[in-house]
Amino acid sequence: MRAMSDNSSLLTNAPWRSVIALLLFASAVLGFQLGVSVSERPGVHTSGLLTQAYYSLSLFVVGGVDLGAPQGGPVIGRMLLWLAYFGCPILAVSTLIEAFLRAVAPPNWHLRKLKNHVVVIGDGPLAISYLRVLRSHNRKVPLVVVISSADPSREEEIKERFGAVVAQGDTTHEFFLQQLRVQYARKVLLLDNHSLRSYETASILMSIMPDIGNKIVIHCGTLRFMRAMENTLVATYCETFNTYHLAASGLVRSHMLHHFKETHDKDVVILAGFGRFGQTILEELQFRARGELDAVAVIDVDAQRRVLVADEQTAFAGEYHRKVYEGNISHPEVWDRLRHDIDIGGDNTVFVLGTGKEEDNLRTALWLRRKYPGAMVIARSDKTSRFASGVGEEHNIITISITQLVEENIPSHWIDLN
Repeated sequence: MRAMSDNSSLLTNAPWRSVIALLLFASAVLGFQLGVSVSERPGVHTSGLLTQAYYSLSLFVVGGVDLGAPQGGPVIGRMLLWLAYFGCPILAVSTLIEAFLRAVAPPNWHLRKLKNHVVVIGDGPLAISYLRVLRSHNRKVPLVVVISSADPSREEEIKERFGAVVAQGDTTHEFFLQQLRVQYARKVLLLDNHSLRSYETASILMSIMPDIGNKIVIHCGTLRFMRAMENTLVATYCETFNTYHLAASGLVRSHMLHHFKETHDKDVVILAGFGRFGQTILEELQFRARGELDAVAVIDVDAQRRVLVADEQTAFAGEYHRKVYEGNISHPEVWDRLRHDIDIGGDNTVFVLGTGKEEDNLRTALWLRRKYPGAMVIARSDKTSRFASGVGEEHNIITISITQLVEENIPSHWIDLN
């Protein structure tokens, strides 16, 4: 294991040291500029700015030994120079001592006293989203983040932004997990994209500590794998989720259910894109709004196969009609067939443009808004887009991002850890 920081790293590596150094340097220069002289270099206060800057910098190396005591000039000037006389060497010595201690200390010295901390395994977008939400709710809870590779920029980002212990190691090794003091953790979140490895890590943790299952949260990037593992011991005792489940449940609750209640007739939902996001939206609709649906249409370039796979894993049921259209959402023929089969001209129609192609989603959303002014139109992107949001506000289109939906719908018991 290679651990790089503890909770104090937020202070150790933050720019406060540089700010103090700059202030001390400025204090010395300002003291000279105000007319303060020194006993061993009496002409410094009348010399040029470059000379004064040179002697001010020397305070970090030899203090005021080479310059002598401040004398003459206004009181405020002498106070500023004395401040630099004491502050510069103290700052320099403290930096050297800290560097020495960090060099000779054992790699995991700062982990030995951790308790009631949160362990996050993963450093991808999902992990960063969770850390951002956690820190917005709880600035004090100790954090340990396990990164996947030695990326100095990612290490610094996690240490400085979130004040975390950063470690690198194999989470399928029992010894490494024990070094993270998981037995004392409040929560262990496995948030990387290697689904099988996450389940393996959870299995090892449960073999070490049989009662830890209720503290473990597992992200599974593959819906098919997660559904297949539902009846395993790990899935039974640990909390498993998929980002698209969080996003889809948030979208249905925050936008679609309210629209269904406002419309008189039962609603028609067109899922343009039936990957993981589209499938989980339909799951949520069946769970929360089955009685509100008249018809659901699925459009996807691989629609038939994806619907068969989804039917195999999840019981898609209900009294609504379901239509499947294979084709690209950019192809007019697909929409012509849809219009022929289903009445989509009323205010009870909801279009969800949820393919992985953000440009196609936004362009098609604008086209649908012009043709069906009474419908609800939703366009998806992966990351929050200021441009897409602006277009949405201008044209009455609901623009959503997976990242935003996930952060807005992270369960409260993952972050309320006081």
